[in-house]
Amino acid sequence: MNKKLMIHFGELYTKGKNRRDFINKLRDNINHSLKKYRLQIETKHDHIYLSKFTESNIKDIINILQNISGINAISEVIFLSRNLDEVKDYALSLIKEEQYETFKVITKRKDKNYDLRSDQINREIASHILKNHHIKVDVHNPEFALRLEIDLEHIIVVGKRYEGLGGYPLGAAGKGLVLLSGGIDSPVAAYLTMRRGIKISAIHFAAPPYTSAEVLKKIEDITRKLNAFQPTIRLYIVPFTNLQLEIYKQVPHSYAITIMRRMMVRIAQIIAKRHNLKILVTGESLGQVASQTLESLVVINEVTNYPIIRPLATVDKNEIIKIAKQIDTYDISILPYEDCCTIFEVKNPVTSPRLDEVLDYESRFDYARFISEAIGGITKVDISINDEKDELF
Repeated sequence: MNKKLMIHFGELYTKGKNRRDFINKLRDNINHSLKKYRLQIETKHDHIYLSKFTESNIKDIINILQNISGINAISEVIFLSRNLDEVKDYALSLIKEEQYETFKVITKRKDKNYDLRSDQINREIASHILKNHHIKVDVHNPEFALRLEIDLEHIIVVGKRYEGLGGYPLGAAGKGLVLLSGGIDSPVAAYLTMRRGIKISAIHFAAPPYTSAEVLKKIEDITRKLNAFQPTIRLYIVPFTNLQLEIYKQVPHSYAITIMRRMMVRIAQIIAKRHNLKILVTGESLGQVASQTLESLVVINEVTNYPIIRPLATVDKNEIIKIAKQIDTYDISILPYEDCCTIFEVKNPVTSPRLDEVLDYESRFDYARFISEAIGGITKVDISINDEKDELF
């Protein structure tokens, strides 16, 4: 039997003239992620096929494919001869192996000259299965849909199907910079951004000695979890202590968080422009905390004309937690190591800051000097799966 894995494109079907570019990008990403398996990759108009694998590594290959954005689903397929008896025997063995309770057969004839019509093939295959196995047909909601495709050379049997991430191939939509804290939200925002085909770098604002070394390890551990979706991520660590202390010294505490976030955006924009990163990404969710009201976001945005993407802006907290658990960052995010946003308690943060007041408070100290100092002290860490450096992604 000629067994292959078939990659379903999903949302890529909505693309027009640049669809081929997206598919080529997806193929490159698949090839890179699975390079150690030395697979054969074949691109067709409607699917990508992988072959030359063994039964011993197929599970690992599928697990990797399920974390590659741009893949809607992965199916195991068998290329059989056009002899229907061979197809009947294989279909029966497949259903027996998986112990399905209900099924239906769906046939698509690319070769319209095949001896039997699609409905005739469906009935013959289904009859053979029903005679030889205790199972029922359910044409509306089957546990397993056995799909057949007849071309000029083969009958292709589509077997087990595995869900993928969907979205667009990583890197196809450009590059962005994620403001990564130690909390639950920003890793989820990073994940959703990668799903849309955006390759990310990350920036973290550290405040030693008020934050401990465990915080940086926590950030690196979170980033390693995100490596499942992007094999290499560059992390910029910004020494934020002096600027943060100056803010709390010069600014009324109720405005400190708002102004601190304005400084973060200023710094992130400078880094993004230097490295051709087209957007900033944050984990902000509307109304979740005082600095995430509409009024606060307007004032924070005033410092930049750079696009700021907020994937979680309208997402419920419970849904954010659900995704965090799915991508395996939740347990790390809830570790009790405080980041620079939590070390100084603000009892009554302003929820509707006024821009004129913010500008007045900022004029009271030379924040540009502190920003320059912070940028000069940035350290860069490339975090990769198995510490491999990855230029393609």
